[in-house]
Amino acid sequence: MNVVVIGGAGFLGSHLVDRLLAEDHTIDVLDDLSAGSLANLADARAAAGALKIHNLDAMAPEADSLIGMRRPEVIFHLGLLPRHDSTAAAQGRAFSSALAILESARKHGVGKVVVVLPAAALYGQPAVQALPVKEGELTPRGVRGVVARAIVDLLTTYRERHAIEFTVLAAATVYGPRQRSGSGVVASMFEAASSGSAPLLHGDGRQTRDFLYVDDAIDALVRAGDRGGGLVINIGTGDQLAIRDLWDRIAPGSAVEPTVGPARPDEIARFAVSPVRARIHLSWSPWTDLDTGLARVRSTY
Repeated sequence: MNVVVIGGAGFLGSHLVDRLLAEDHTIDVLDDLSAGSLANLADARAAAGALKIHNLDAMAPEADSLIGMRRPEVIFHLGLLPRHDSTAAAQGRAFSSALAILESARKHGVGKVVVVLPAAALYGQPAVQALPVKEGELTPRGVRGVVARAIVDLLTTYRERHAIEFTVLAAATVYGPRQRSGSGVVASMFEAASSGSAPLLHGDGRQTRDFLYVDDAIDALVRAGDRGGGLVINIGTGDQLAIRDLWDRIAPGSAVEPTVGPARPDEIARFAVSPVRARIHLSWSPWTDLDTGLARVRSTY
């Protein structure tokens, strides 16, 4: 299969590229390297003709030309709403990027677009009794969430009017090797543990998250390439862990206590997603328990 991976030099994208190459697909990576790094693709670049890397923004005219030339069966867009950039400009670029790729897909007959969006942005703060949250009404919190919902609406419109299939994966907190410390709490805490410094907690650390290992997330992505059409599908474990307790799992017995800072705007207190729909429509379930995943990350430090 011929695919395009937007954001393919990033944390999630580079792992997807590795998996697709292992399954003998042909891949074009589009990445402007504003957040990704070619170092993430060091092993993948040995694949010779099966992988081509293009230093391009998804909105560039050259990106549209490339999609027209390659005619991929699937476009994976992983570069939307990055955690490291929460500015209004970044939110605007995310919507414009999704629109540009859908227009290219329409013009060039691409069959499917698969998008990953942060589940917490889509659902906001669910009621405690609703956790783990199931797919349903999107109730975003803050500008980032409103943009995420608008991207879902955009995908739905292109499906209805132009028959471009889509799947949105609403991802829990994905972690694993290659993640930059500023892009995820697990990476930030391992960075602190390796340097003997105190991790910074935004708020009191009692807020909970659903932690999903990157290999499990990639398996869901690959399955979404030909399944789950027209759906928003949660990918997560359904389990919650407090951020403060995460530090105890990463640095057990450490005498270093986290530093407590102010909570982020629109901080969500408790969060986890139900993976039931993914099990039904993708035949997917997470299999990596947290301690195993953390041990794999620890081995890279």
